[in-house]
Amino acid sequence: MTAPFIMLVDDEVPFVETIAKRLGKRNINTISAFSGEEGIETLKKNTELDVIVLDVKMPGMDGLETLAEIKKVSPLIEVIMLTGHGTMESAIDGMKLGAFDYLMKPCDIEDLVSKIEAASQKKREHEEKIEEAKKQKTLSKYGPFYYA
Repeated sequence: MTAPFIMLVDDEVPFVETIAKRLGKRNINTISAFSGEEGIETLKKNTELDVIVLDVKMPGMDGLETLAEIKKVSPLIEVIMLTGHGTMESAIDGMKLGAFDYLMKPCDIEDLVSKIEAASQKKREHEEKIEEAKKQKTLSKYGPFYYA
C-alpha cells in the first residue's frame, strides 16, 4: 500500500509542525496549511491528496465552512475533523457534511495514524470503483474487443 499523502489544516503552527514531524516518522507524507482559505488553495494545487486533517475552530473560515468547500473542490477526499473540548457538536455537524471521522484534541498519534490509514483506504476504494465503472461503461459502449 502506498503511503498516504495528507494535508494538516490548523491555525496552531507549533501543533501542525509537531504532528507533521511525528507523521513523517511513520511514513505519512504531509503538507500543511494554516487557515481554511490556505487549505483550499493548497488542495487545488495538490489533487493527489488522500486525506485532510482539519481543525474545527479556526479564525476566518472555520472548519465546517472549509469542509464544505473541500467537498466542492474534491468530493472524494476524506476529511478527519480535529475538535477541542467545546466543539463536539461541530464535529458531529462535520460528519453530516461528509467528514470521515473526528478526533478530540490533543489526539493520540496512533489513533490519528489509524484514522488516516482507514480514510486513505476508503478514498482509494472509491477511486477504484469509479475506474471500474468507467471501464464497464466503455466495454458496454464498444464491446469486449475494445481493449484487445
